[in-house]
Amino acid sequence: MKAWLAALLMAPLLLDPIPGPGDHTTQQKEQSGNTVGWRGKHTSIRVSGDVRGGSGDGYRIPRPCWYEPGPTPEEMLRQRSEGRDAANRARIDEESFQAFIKQFKDKIGQDGRWWLPGLNEADPNGVACWTNLEQFIFVPTGTTPPSGLTIEQLAQIARAALTVPEPTIKLSPDAKSYVNLPTFVWLEGVGEPRRTVTAELPGVMSVTLVATLKNIEIDPGTTPDRAEVTESGCGAAGRAYAKGAPFTCGVRYLRASIDQPREKYTLTVTTVWPVEVQAQGGVVPFQFAPVQLQTARDVPVGEIQSNVTAPAE
Repeated sequence: MKAWLAALLMAPLLLDPIPGPGDHTTQQKEQSGNTVGWRGKHTSIRVSGDVRGGSGDGYRIPRPCWYEPGPTPEEMLRQRSEGRDAANRARIDEESFQAFIKQFKDKIGQDGRWWLPGLNEADPNGVACWTNLEQFIFVPTGTTPPSGLTIEQLAQIARAALTVPEPTIKLSPDAKSYVNLPTFVWLEGVGEPRRTVTAELPGVMSVTLVATLKNIEIDPGTTPDRAEVTESGCGAAGRAYAKGAPFTCGVRYLRASIDQPREKYTLTVTTVWPVEVQAQGGVVPFQFAPVQLQTARDVPVGEIQSNVTAPAE
């Protein structure tokens, strides 16, 4: 742990402690029309999008902390030399306080900003990462410090916030299927097949991710010798049953499920959402794997028994 942080934590009754990630970890919700987003307590980054509810696929930011541009030299001096915390520091040790303030006075008139540490509060490694950063560093204009926020990292923050709907699997026949009977598969509750999320450091950089539902993948819950999958006509959300419609999306089970756990197969449908990155400047040197979300349901499969009798003489 950095010495400055340890010193502050050891004297909580003497100073107003500089806020740390353990003090306030609740994100602030922001809403404007159909856009819902959040802003963290320990970052100026804002994340917003038109996605309500849904689920993510577990994507995690590779590095959950960073430096981001902060106050100008003049703003930093004012923040650190005024207020109750500054008065407490000066009252306890005026000489040390003046030495502390000098580093901010020395930067007045220089072309640059103080960069401050930020973190992803939702990441379990965020706090540990944050405590290994300096409390503040001065960075000349036009340069990015080591561990400084980049457009790629901003895109990663947006990617971690991206969610897609959890649809419901529909089947025909619904309650129970039978051996060699085509079982149509489609989804309900997909909603708008396009989801966007924007991560923005206001006035500095912005990136938007667009996820579009492209197709589904069907797993019948058993091996190919027991089920045949047809996906040629599934499209983005499967193909609902219609009288006389060709069977182009679904499963044909070849054996009954009587010998399976709970006497059922577990069918899984994965929605596949390719992700497009749109950043300031238009060109990005990186891309993300599609968002993939799985939904499952049980499928009991029976076998129709037929009796053959000899014709009467």
